[in-house]
Amino acid sequence: MTEMTYDVVVVGGGPAGATAAHELARRGRSVLLLDRAWRVKPCGGAVPPQLLTDFEVPESLLVARINEARMISPKGRNVDIPVGPGFVGMVDRDVFDEWLRARAAAAGAARRTGAFIRREHDADGVARVVYTDGRSRHGAEQSVRARFIIGADGALSQVARQCIPRADEGKFVFAYHEIVESPTVDSEAFAHDRCDVYYQSPLSPDFYAWIFPHGKTTSIGTGSLQKGFSLKGSVARLREATGLDQARTIRTEGAPIPLHPLPIWDDGKEVVLAGDAAGVVAPASGEGIFYAMTGGRLAADAVEAALATRSARALASARKRFMRAHGQVFWVLDIMQRFWYTDDDRRERFVAICRDEDVQRLTFDAYMRKRLVRAKPLSHVRIFFKNLAHLTGLATT
Repeated sequence: MTEMTYDVVVVGGGPAGATAAHELARRGRSVLLLDRAWRVKPCGGAVPPQLLTDFEVPESLLVARINEARMISPKGRNVDIPVGPGFVGMVDRDVFDEWLRARAAAAGAARRTGAFIRREHDADGVARVVYTDGRSRHGAEQSVRARFIIGADGALSQVARQCIPRADEGKFVFAYHEIVESPTVDSEAFAHDRCDVYYQSPLSPDFYAWIFPHGKTTSIGTGSLQKGFSLKGSVARLREATGLDQARTIRTEGAPIPLHPLPIWDDGKEVVLAGDAAGVVAPASGEGIFYAMTGGRLAADAVEAALATRSARALASARKRFMRAHGQVFWVLDIMQRFWYTDDDRRERFVAICRDEDVQRLTFDAYMRKRLVRAKPLSHVRIFFKNLAHLTGLATT
């Protein structure tokens, strides 16, 4: 019998890979979704309402609706920011990701469990994906033929490292969180409809720590670029300070989170990246689910175009389209993180700026719509001068 050649093998079954597999399968393409069953990913689980609309995700997958964000400064000053007319949805990644994978399978994608090992080429030039057939990297090797490959296998993507030029230029925040049982009663330190973000160097010297409620459970975590900084120690301190050290710990997870989109997402032949593998996590905020699913859809579009035109040049369109739509937001957030997160004095001023109603309104407008808002030029002018005052020290914190 002639061995089957898939139109595309998607490596990685997170939001990016599952979305890409679903998009291509429902267009009638033959798709294999290859997923590591043992992966872990610390994630706050926040999704904007725009994601539910854009990707036809039912609200029933939300385990909580956040109506307010609390920012805690280095000096312990709180800034409560109402979300406004919308909300921030929270999902549990184990349930959410599996729903996305199941949807891809329902659309026609085949599913296999295993880890990508390497790419080879047969004598006819068609790519062959070599992978383990079990739940670890030490299982027996198997392989499958693929016209195209979508690498959506996370921040330390083996697909990217083996197939994409300059993939070693990625930079990461190392993140860790603990999932605990949520308190049954709200308090000053915890609320079921509020996300708390801590900008304090003992908890994170260059990023932030968080408490994100997920209904029956809560994510308590932190991240840092500094190697050697004790993430577990930071979470322990935060739990003790908030009384959440009394809550039962359900599980712990840690992983790197990319800081910048990679400069190249395809090899010009048959491989294109999506999600964390491509580096599409928003700087400063660490938001990744919406951008991962967007990248997965764009990677699917690029592969569809390459299959239709029989030209691998179409693969480059995934990065071009993503950066055209979201590159400016990433650029602004990157500048913000590079300046405001560097020390506690600047972070104190950053939190002070966030007390401003113009800043709050435009921040959540941008979050809800997933683009910078230009409709209110006077607000932008006011924010510019307020930023300038804080930068020069003329404004008090």
